[in-house]
Amino acid sequence: MEKTILVAGATGNLGEKLCYELLKRGAAVRAAVRFGSDNNKIKLLKDAGIEVVEVDFTSHSMLENACSGVSCVVSALAGLKDVIVDTQAALLNAAVSAGVPHFIPSDFCTDYTNLPEGCNRNFDLRKAFAEIIDSSPIHATSVFNGAFSYVLHYDIPLLNTNHKTIGFFEDKSDWNIDFTTLENTAAFTASAALDSDAPRYLRIAGFSISPEALLPVAEKVYKSSFQLENMGSMERFLETIYTLRREQPEGENELYPAWQQMQYLYSMFAAHHQELDNERYSGIVWIGAEEALSKR
Repeated sequence: MEKTILVAGATGNLGEKLCYELLKRGAAVRAAVRFGSDNNKIKLLKDAGIEVVEVDFTSHSMLENACSGVSCVVSALAGLKDVIVDTQAALLNAAVSAGVPHFIPSDFCTDYTNLPEGCNRNFDLRKAFAEIIDSSPIHATSVFNGAFSYVLHYDIPLLNTNHKTIGFFEDKSDWNIDFTTLENTAAFTASAALDSDAPRYLRIAGFSISPEALLPVAEKVYKSSFQLENMGSMERFLETIYTLRREQPEGENELYPAWQQMQYLYSMFAAHHQELDNERYSGIVWIGAEEALSKR
């Protein structure tokens, strides 16, 4: 029997790819989008055979109707507390009311279960929603993909193509950091959405690579010499983040203020996957470091 999957956030980069991956797997796809969403993106979804439902995410009845007959709700929503906690909670309540058995929240990140409270604001929001969903009767599955590999193109301190440096903290030059492309994350999540036996947590990585191992890959892709750079202690870096956050309270209303970007870098060196679930679903061709870096 064909399963119907509801995707919230279907006009975003991950959500759109997720919809198409679900179609490839034979699912009926319903996209819940906000009123006023991009008409061009909505047309593309409809042209692909996706049912698009415009909803007010503050309306329980509209969300419940959108969830009717659905096997799994997948949230690809992005935002701050009003979205990650409040809107997802509204979507969760509607899913429970509609009898949806399975829910995948927007937890596409480093495994935050291994990180203490306070070291990453955006992860703390996901922890807050995890408490809500774990107290509900619905079966939840979170997909932890590490960092999205596209961040390696942003000249972050880990890989700075301007300065030709690859950064690390303390003695962590051999510390493996997990990365996954949007495409691989969407493909895996689509399979998880169709898997009624999916566990609470699934951990994936297209590639896990240390700064030391990243150096020759970067040199090959960018055809230039790179140097490893020790950026100091994790403790001091965290203190710097705390100070900057206190000095920039306006950042609390921004998705990626400077201190939040620093928190993501800290998280890369504070937690990584011990085991991977890449092999749970067949047919996914995992994109490695060299290919991911070459996609410019």
